[in-house]
Amino acid sequence: MRCEVMALFVLLLSLFLLPSCYSSPMCMDQSYPKKINSSSSLAFCGYNDRACCSTADDLAIGERFTKMNISDAACADVIKSILCAQCNPYAFDLYSKSTNFPALCNTKLVALSSPTNSTTDFCTETWNTCKDVTIPNSPFATSNASPNKLSDSYKAATDFCAAVGGGATDQGLCFSGGTSVGFNGTQPAPPPQGICLEKIFNGSYANFAPHPDGSNRVFLATQSGKIFLATVPPQGSGKTLDIDLTNPFIDLTDLVHYDNEFGLNGFTFHPNFAANGRFFVAYNCDKSKSATCSGKCSCNSEINCDPLKLGTSKGALPCQYHTVVAEYTVNGTSASPNMAKNANPTEVSRVFTMGLPYNNHHAGQIYFGPTDGYLYFMMGDGGNNGDPWNFAQLKKSVLGKTLRLNIDIMPTQADIDNLTLWGNYSIPKDNPYFTDRTFRPEVYTLGHRNPWRCSYDAERPAYLFCGETSEDTYEEINLISKGGNYGWRIYQGYDLYSPSWAPGPNISANSIDPIFPVMGYNRSEVNNNLGSAAIVSGYVYRGITDPCLYGRFIFGDLYANDMFAGTETPRGSGNFSRDRVTFTCTKSSPIPCDFTGKSTLPSLGYIYSFGQDNNKDLFYLTSKGVYRVVRPSLCGYLCPLEKNIPLSAPPPSPGQSTQSSLGLKMKSPVMLVLTCLFVLLSFRF
Repeated sequence: MRCEVMALFVLLLSLFLLPSCYSSPMCMDQSYPKKINSSSSLAFCGYNDRACCSTADDLAIGERFTKMNISDAACADVIKSILCAQCNPYAFDLYSKSTNFPALCNTKLVALSSPTNSTTDFCTETWNTCKDVTIPNSPFATSNASPNKLSDSYKAATDFCAAVGGGATDQGLCFSGGTSVGFNGTQPAPPPQGICLEKIFNGSYANFAPHPDGSNRVFLATQSGKIFLATVPPQGSGKTLDIDLTNPFIDLTDLVHYDNEFGLNGFTFHPNFAANGRFFVAYNCDKSKSATCSGKCSCNSEINCDPLKLGTSKGALPCQYHTVVAEYTVNGTSASPNMAKNANPTEVSRVFTMGLPYNNHHAGQIYFGPTDGYLYFMMGDGGNNGDPWNFAQLKKSVLGKTLRLNIDIMPTQADIDNLTLWGNYSIPKDNPYFTDRTFRPEVYTLGHRNPWRCSYDAERPAYLFCGETSEDTYEEINLISKGGNYGWRIYQGYDLYSPSWAPGPNISANSIDPIFPVMGYNRSEVNNNLGSAAIVSGYVYRGITDPCLYGRFIFGDLYANDMFAGTETPRGSGNFSRDRVTFTCTKSSPIPCDFTGKSTLPSLGYIYSFGQDNNKDLFYLTSKGVYRVVRPSLCGYLCPLEKNIPLSAPPPSPGQSTQSSLGLKMKSPVMLVLTCLFVLLSFRF
């Protein structure tokens, strides 16, 4: 055992600086590649299907290439291909090292677009073809001197490829010429035999967030409006969540309207919470019962919608209920924000308030972008059957949208006067529709019905997964990207949709470029007798407890004891498959699980949501309690990699970072190392 731990430690150190093992189609500005049609064809670069360039970009690249006036035809073809790489659907990863050129493949890697699995060493090919050719304004120039030859800046192919290459040694994508990219050929970890759970609390919660200080503490919120601070016991300790139910972190039940799809919908902490103590809560309120529940109606003259015509026979409740995003603070309650056990219940700022047209589809999750620090707010289509007013597609409506807000810079009076903002925020200038006056500038994505739970992959912040509940057929998991249109109500899943009652404007399918789900399931597939389903999106598993789940996206269904695992195959392709995964509960569960009759499946009740703590352990929030994923062997499941995983460390004190048993901080680099480690170890079995 000691030798195995030492070997693991050495391998961890040797892999510590490896970048990510995963990639997905994404443009340099983190938007999704756009579909190319006859009106947006790239005449110069020649990409088809989808690309990261517009026709204007394509024209500019062509003009730049023409001005180079490269005399050697073979070299000219190579440089043209390299210049056009910015149009590649994988440009985000290809240009991770430099904005001037893509990482060129310098090892024998499989070309992603090659049906014959041919190999290439494009970096060496580039050197051999162009080393002695004059290339004015070369993307590889190391000085401002022009013209330039590769041999003026580099002594040999090894020097050149060390500077501009990429490949298997760094586990990233690389450019292999034409429109193809290369990626590492590692195989996924062995598939899980099942998911092993333990029950650690009997309470029912709908929201979960790890403490910003990196400790083993978490926050859990009830739909009725209370947020509690809890301590998570170590894996294998046999202990339950430590929660003082008599002392909530904050109690907003007097403000929150709680009923069916109404309630506290989400909360999140400012990225700089340790210094400023700020956090934010999204909830619903009833203006007939709360004086602070007041705002503009989502059905208004800006979108040619009259609240009196919403259709009372269809269940309209024009602006009686509102959706709210409010700011709170822990400042003044303790010596430092991280040590606070209670928040100040007085609202600091009303970030957003909007009257709702109907009594469902409010979504309401809020979160901060891990790379930009902006606040994102997921908003459903406002309710009723089939989004009859087509709010999700109306450009001036904020229903059925993701909103992206800057809550660190308050709006100017000009912003308030010109934009009629919904609260106290300003608008990031790089929002996709900031300069498009046909859109609300807050909009980041559109075409959502009722997104229920979104999460970033902890090791790849460009991956943002969101579940989307369907009207009556296909439950979706979408990959969210800047400016994306996810199709509702024109599309439900992959199929065209037509509502039975549609007083609002009709928008044709030809007028949008929808992004379809990456995975999901038909309602007919779920295991229940209710004739209904509602997807609950989860997380890409990044814990070390069950290595056979590692890198797989885990999600479930509200009404059914159904678990699913999404796997990207091949890794780096952006293509996902979905498999149903069995599960059970360990006999050593701190709280006995509920089994019915002789069934080996525990009854979880309704699955409301998922959670992920600072150890990246995965939690299920259900109507029958809080469950945690534990070692598969505890339930009799075999995972060959489990024996290589160190045992859980003792819980750190509040304010301390979570530690593994090897003494390494459980932050992104180490978990990234474990990703690659599990893949390497899998070849032993």
